[in-house]
Amino acid sequence: MVSVVIETRNDEEALARTLAGLVNGAVVGLVRDVIIVDHGSSDHTREIADAAGCVFLENGVFADALGQARGEWLLLLEPGSRLFEGWTEAVRDHVEVSPGPARFTRSRINRPPFLKRIFGGNDPLGDGLLISKRQAIALMKPGYGASDLARGLAMRQLKAEIVSSER
Repeated sequence: MVSVVIETRNDEEALARTLAGLVNGAVVGLVRDVIIVDHGSSDHTREIADAAGCVFLENGVFADALGQARGEWLLLLEPGSRLFEGWTEAVRDHVEVSPGPARFTRSRINRPPFLKRIFGGNDPLGDGLLISKRQAIALMKPGYGASDLARGLAMRQLKAEIVSSER
């Protein structure tokens, strides 16, 4: 149903935290596969991904992940992001009724202050991105990464929280 795609570069600890939160999705049959698009890690990122059963793409080309994804929907996350309990239901509800992209609700634990949200730089993947594989392929351009794909999209907000990475 959903393929998770995570871009990494020397993110072994952050990746482990994110992957741990996805276990429930795999158990209930929501997560079909996890694809790690690596951009030249020199730490143990590959070993973490292999131990978790992820597909590991060393070349750092995001478009290759779209071709290998088995799910009809993609869940794009940053390493270090953690999904709160109830995320599987929110994702399942969205993919069953809505054709458009969605993002998670930023948890109050690490929500930036009001003025920073208004005037600060926007992290397009800070709240994750749930998008159909078909739409992602249609929007894809040469050299695009996950953040580029998320930038400027009108998205619904899921009723599930995320703690974004501290990038």
